[in-house]
Amino acid sequence: MHAVQSVSFAVEPGQTLAIIGESGSGKTVSAYAVMGLLPHSAQVSGSIRFKGVQLVGRSEKELQEHRGRNAAMIFQDPERSLNPTMRIGTQITEAVRCHLPVDRKEAHERAVELLRMVRLPAPERRFYEYPHQLSGGMRQRVVIAIALACQPALLIADEATTALDVTTQAQIMDLLLDLQQELGTALLMISHDLALAASYAEEVVVMYAGRIVERAAAADLFGNVRMPYTRALLDAIPRADLEPHVLLPVIGGRPPDLSTLPPGCSFAPRCPDAQQDCRQDTPPLEQHELRHWWACWHPCGKETAS
Repeated sequence: MHAVQSVSFAVEPGQTLAIIGESGSGKTVSAYAVMGLLPHSAQVSGSIRFKGVQLVGRSEKELQEHRGRNAAMIFQDPERSLNPTMRIGTQITEAVRCHLPVDRKEAHERAVELLRMVRLPAPERRFYEYPHQLSGGMRQRVVIAIALACQPALLIADEATTALDVTTQAQIMDLLLDLQQELGTALLMISHDLALAASYAEEVVVMYAGRIVERAAAADLFGNVRMPYTRALLDAIPRADLEPHVLLPVIGGRPPDLSTLPPGCSFAPRCPDAQQDCRQDTPPLEQHELRHWWACWHPCGKETAS
């Protein structure tokens, strides 16, 4: 089974790239491949380059040196990312001393500074507390501090704000962008939240059934949607101008089973605009407009595009 096929993207220093799509579209699998976190049963082919260095084929020891030091990941659930039996400070200093040649005192100072950097109140006191003593937003800030322990050049945020309320979500995203500008970090944001991607990313990649189906600068993509799947995702976003108790639009059907993909376009069975050629031939991902790629035989706004 091919969980991901023909996926290609790049994220530059100081840039935010968002990968969006439904669950099972291949977003997290792609990020895990970059980090070398896929199980041994998974096979990764192609090329994954970090600052010109090829990561595919590297040993586990080499990947361990890469993780944390060069690239770091913020996972979706902070409760599962932190060890409940260890103090906050211990978990941060462990990440620091694993990659940097510092002694215990320097690691302690670095951990407190990281807690202050992620704007955690009373960082000296939080250093000695356990995860259960912190709120969800505070725990996520600790996870971010651990990820930034060695100032990685690439930071991957995998649904990093999904478990948080709207206010805390905005605070965490603002924090990430501030730290990104301060450290020059490349940020790869994985999300199913299109509003979040539209607000914070410079470029957006839309995935479906393990493939990229649309890719463009955020302003171009959301202002000039071409792929019907992207349009369906946008239509499903709750809006303040809807009448009360009105059902939200939904995408009919279910994502396909990757082990038995249908012929032609994978989205065709759920697409209201699908035609016979959509069910026979797979549309390639091509650049049809300046810096705007899509994979569709009958894109939205076809008259404008032509």
